[in-house]
Amino acid sequence: MNFISLATATVLSALIQIHDIQGTAHRSPMDGQLVKDVPGIVTAVRSQGFYVQDPTPDTNDATSEGIFVFTTAAPTVAIGDAVSVNGKVSEFQPGGMNRASNLTITQIVDATITKVSSGNPLPAAVVLGRGGRAIPNRVISDDAVGGSVENAGTVFDPQDDGIDFYESLEGMQVQVNRAIAVSPTIAAGEIAVLADQGANAGIRTSRGGIVIRPTDFNPERIMIDDAITKKPPKVNVGDQFEGAIVGVIDYGFGNFKLQNTQPLSLVKSGNLQREVTDLSPTNNGLTIATFNVENLDLSDGSTKFKNLANRIVNNLKSPDIISLEEVQDNNGAIKDTVVDASQTYEALISAISAEQNAQGVAEETAYQYRQIDPVADQDGGEPGGNIRVGFLFNPNRVQFVDRPGGSSTSGVTVNSVGGVPQLSASPGRIDPANAAFRGSRKPLVGEFLFKGQTIFVIATHFNSKGGDQPLFGRFQPPKRSSETRRMEQATAVKDFVQQLLAAGTGRNLGGAANVVVMGDFNDFEFSDSLKIFKRAGLMNLTETLPQRDRYTYVYQGNSQALDHILVSPKLGKAPILDGFDVVHINAEFTKQDSDHDPNVARFIFADS
Repeated sequence: MNFISLATATVLSALIQIHDIQGTAHRSPMDGQLVKDVPGIVTAVRSQGFYVQDPTPDTNDATSEGIFVFTTAAPTVAIGDAVSVNGKVSEFQPGGMNRASNLTITQIVDATITKVSSGNPLPAAVVLGRGGRAIPNRVISDDAVGGSVENAGTVFDPQDDGIDFYESLEGMQVQVNRAIAVSPTIAAGEIAVLADQGANAGIRTSRGGIVIRPTDFNPERIMIDDAITKKPPKVNVGDQFEGAIVGVIDYGFGNFKLQNTQPLSLVKSGNLQREVTDLSPTNNGLTIATFNVENLDLSDGSTKFKNLANRIVNNLKSPDIISLEEVQDNNGAIKDTVVDASQTYEALISAISAEQNAQGVAEETAYQYRQIDPVADQDGGEPGGNIRVGFLFNPNRVQFVDRPGGSSTSGVTVNSVGGVPQLSASPGRIDPANAAFRGSRKPLVGEFLFKGQTIFVIATHFNSKGGDQPLFGRFQPPKRSSETRRMEQATAVKDFVQQLLAAGTGRNLGGAANVVVMGDFNDFEFSDSLKIFKRAGLMNLTETLPQRDRYTYVYQGNSQALDHILVSPKLGKAPILDGFDVVHINAEFTKQDSDHDPNVARFIFADS
């Protein structure tokens, strides 16, 4: 416990309560001032401080009645102690990747603590949701002046703005009743939930989650964290907590968090099952899928390869063509000169063949792969891992048109041969020297034949959202700086697609080339980067689904679509387009083979 001398500083002599310190803003009106005899009851204890709450609150919901007292060393107080605190008001900005974007936590530091009594009842927890304070369910912030909620003149509106709502509860005891999980338990020990089984929440997924919309990133999500009470249960999306969740409101890593002070209650399982697609290959039905396999390499061990094979064979029904993202080189994230991934691909293909044999659906010939090794450590991802995109295909169903000349640094071009587009190299990389792809995966295009028809398939993995400002950061609305690069990448791929379409005037093409662009775009169907393809005439099959089913990824409880299949006009309508499916097998589950769900589409081609 730390002590300070107040003899040389001006001390506020009037009775100061916690709500005076917290004020009605994101920063304390008393920041930097010394305070004396601040009363409260200890509600929770951490390794270097404790939470204290005033048992005699004011009548203003906009002012928090709780605060964190920082003690440097382990505090000697106990829950239920009534204390009187002297110290200095300070705004602490917690760390994380985007520390400069984080809000601050109002604290009392350099503290002298006097214990008044022990064993006191705790202040009643504020119920979030029904029977308590209504949680904003549309707006995170729409009142920021000059782009920051901390700027003077910003209206503090906890009734309508989620960021202000949680700020008005900072450090206080809260209670969530009938919580339902909208994320799995992640490695950091966090679970995103909705109160009251999702009553008054936004658009729910058909499997229990909650989807984002262009103007609604779901402020009603509550992040449960394990900083105080360890070992949270392993839950899947849709699982329910049978008892109330009680804890204090904290902030860190760009999010408000409920630090539960009691073990989480037993979970009632939602019995979530991994989906199985109905879109299997048929005589004239070509199935094409995209699957981010999350940093796959031999160091993952045989279990991951077996699990992925199981998903590909049993859940995806062995698609004819698969674009894979995040395939790593043979030895994974080791800083050396290895870029070859042949063993990684072959291990996955062997596992698929073994699973097909086990299920009695073995093909005459195993899957084959095509890809191009990157230049060492030039395509992002884990250092030394050399992730890349590539194709698996069933040679009994489709023919890959091999055309030499493709390399890691040479760009593929489009030739028109008798009114039919043809790649200069297959497989080939699209515009690899373009600055848009510096430090990021280069798109790969391959030429396939099915039923006499040529299909050009482009595999993509655009740059990540790393560096974007957090949804609950001080800058509002948050800037998505990473999207600038993705828009440049989308433009490069779009330009290449337009070359294919312009070259495709042959009779057997029906006036246009068959083009599929698919992969991990790291962006939403309504994003500016995906709109670039839409304006060029491509159809995003994600948008053929009901809004509640448009997701391939779950981030902080927000179900969202990052993986897409886009098609040229001819492929985007019946009778050729015969179905599209996001197969939910990973993102909603604590036990994952990848953090992404795959997509699959089926196209009908008549014999020619």
